[in-house]
Amino acid sequence: MRVLMIAQSPIAGDSRILREATALAGAGHTIHIIGRDVPDGFVVGPGVTVESVSRSAGLRAGNGGLAVGHGRNGPKVLVQRFGRWLLLPEHRNRTEKQWRTAAAPRVAAAGPFEVVHAHDFNTLELAAEYAGKWSAKLVYDTHELWFDRALPGRPTPWWRARGRKREVSLAGKASFVITVSDGIAARLRERGLSDVRVVRNTFPRSDDVPPPSDVPEGLLYAGRIGAGRDLPTVVAAARQLAPFRTVLMGSVDPNYRLDLGPVETVAERSIDEVDDTLRSYGISLVTLTNTCENHRLALPNKLFHAVRAGVPVVAADLPELRAVVTAHKLGTLYEPGNPASLTAAVRALVENYPTYADGVRTAGTDLNWETDSAHLVEAYAEL
Repeated sequence: MRVLMIAQSPIAGDSRILREATALAGAGHTIHIIGRDVPDGFVVGPGVTVESVSRSAGLRAGNGGLAVGHGRNGPKVLVQRFGRWLLLPEHRNRTEKQWRTAAAPRVAAAGPFEVVHAHDFNTLELAAEYAGKWSAKLVYDTHELWFDRALPGRPTPWWRARGRKREVSLAGKASFVITVSDGIAARLRERGLSDVRVVRNTFPRSDDVPPPSDVPEGLLYAGRIGAGRDLPTVVAAARQLAPFRTVLMGSVDPNYRLDLGPVETVAERSIDEVDDTLRSYGISLVTLTNTCENHRLALPNKLFHAVRAGVPVVAADLPELRAVVTAHKLGTLYEPGNPASLTAAVRALVENYPTYADGVRTAGTDLNWETDSAHLVEAYAEL
């Protein structure tokens, strides 16, 4: 089948989209992706093509650097920050709508397709429109519980309530819905979506995972550096754990400010290079705040990346993370927002490090992309 995937995320850095497209192409489907921020000459693999639609920068800061511990203050800056907080929801909605408007002619020109695969709610309306025009199958792939995320800016309860209803209305037209965890799938079913499948954000199994050292060298957080990741708790715990090393590695939200204290930073690296970096430190930090339903039901990429690398985790004690970490003995848990709890979890992991390393190694037989991609391919075979 000819499949069109639509996504507003930067495609080159979205491992879920790339893995799904590659798996479906390997099963004999032809995949075309319309996304954002695709570098010139970027190649996904045989059977997959990709094109890019840019998105407005809007209120985002222009320098993109990590503002840590040196944020400006004063009345003028505070007024600017308040204005940004007030306008962010409206700006976000306008920016996403502008992207859909710009992408629509590309979608029309690329079609028709037999399947239209919408990645996240901000592409669902556009995907549903063209699936209807082409009499194509619609697939909705929600990477998050979209209207239950922790978002910057002023509270938007009415927007969230209307959005949940709109999501169910549009996704009800889909042949099936895909999401990333059992918890999110259950919540979507409660809201009225009957056929919801789980395809986790796992990684391909590594055939040659060297055993970790008996004693870890430090903690590595490998992921987006920004709000909602509980990084202030990481910094506070790092002060208690020093000289044990705590390291951040990842792309930075432009307006995020954090005094790093004793925490080190290293340059962002490719997905495959992260494996060796995780092994060099020995413990992966899987942190989230307990501030929204989406976080409580999330299973972040970094959890499964640690499994692929063979590295135990210290993870936020949230329902979905707790279920997987404890079932597979992947590491220890801490209370989000509690530096003393994080410190204790790190020390408990270090004391029992070989046991947790064995658990991670065993978990690789189940928590891998070969298993999850099979669920995706099977779902497409039913279309």
